[in-house]
Amino acid sequence: MKRVDVNADLGEGFADEALVPWITSASVACGYHAGDRATMERTVALCRARGVSVGAHPGLPDREGFGRHERPVRLGEVRAWVSDQVRALAAVAAAQGVPLRHLKPHGALYHMAARDEAVAGEVVAGALSHDEALVLIVPPGSVLERRAKAEGLRVAREGFPERGYLADGRLAPRGLPGALVTDPLEAASRAVGLCLQGSLRALDGSEVRLEVDTLCLHGDSPGAALVARTVREALEGAGVEVAPL
Repeated sequence: MKRVDVNADLGEGFADEALVPWITSASVACGYHAGDRATMERTVALCRARGVSVGAHPGLPDREGFGRHERPVRLGEVRAWVSDQVRALAAVAAAQGVPLRHLKPHGALYHMAARDEAVAGEVVAGALSHDEALVLIVPPGSVLERRAKAEGLRVAREGFPERGYLADGRLAPRGLPGALVTDPLEAASRAVGLCLQGSLRALDGSEVRLEVDTLCLHGDSPGAALVARTVREALEGAGVEVAPL
């Protein structure tokens, strides 16, 4: 039986309560791009009550741009940012008896680390500075995946059923037509295709091959809770086991 994790980014100011019943892992904002200590405490408590695995979701210090604006960074800077955010969430989670299971960079940091060797190394070093057992969520075939494996970190390759892809396997920029998949049935079909066939259709109609261990659903997408429910039900209906990393 195929097994997959379903994750969502939480603690960012959206309807977390509606998403949590349909996911198995949550990447919690740690204060740089969204959230604060009180938000982290509420989000961890919500996940604990629902049996959802908790991970850190560190981003660039860019609350104004929601962490989605790329910027030049210096050696050592990203490592410190990642370490700081993971420590902040780990302290909150430990107070509630909840371990951190994974780390997933947010937004611009995710995309920069996917293609830039130096940034990828900084993210990996930040993760290792906290816990070598953390699972690092990565884009399949990325520089970040390769660097994490080389440093001994476990990885989970991530797919996005409610995002459009380019022919080369990268996520389509959000401004492009088709970059956001808002139809729950279409998102569900893409999720099942990713799990069972390891592929989906790119914006240009070509087939993109992607081996995935976890599927991401965005809380800030239109109708996010309905999309999450439809995806979860479609996966289970297709015989896919939905379980945490």
